[in-house]
Amino acid sequence: MTVKYSEDHEWISVEGDIGTVGITNHAQEQLGELVYVEVPEVGASLDQGEEACVVESVKAASEVYSPCTGEVIEVNEDLSDAPTIVNEHAEGDGWMFKIKIADMRELDDYMDKAQYTAYLKDLDD
Repeated sequence: MTVKYSEDHEWISVEGDIGTVGITNHAQEQLGELVYVEVPEVGASLDQGEEACVVESVKAASEVYSPCTGEVIEVNEDLSDAPTIVNEHAEGDGWMFKIKIADMRELDDYMDKAQYTAYLKDLDD
């Protein structure tokens, strides 16, 4: 399993040609307590960089972008009743959707955990 991170604070965990997508712990900390998560429809086709989800918190609303092109094969139904799962487990049980990846090369420019940690440190400087 490989995990990659975007500059927009999305993560994708890749197993075979399936990616599990969510927002990073940093992103949920910036948003604050989530009150609503809108996930894509199963079967939806997404292009890399296309808006896939919307998350709303007590402070702001934000879009979540698809890290790759592909078809949504599963969504996290638990988030409709309990969006704070993202706050509690952003990079685990708070995942948003799973996508069948059309082209793995689209993930080549994403960061690994060490690069993402360094990226966050640069943001704080």
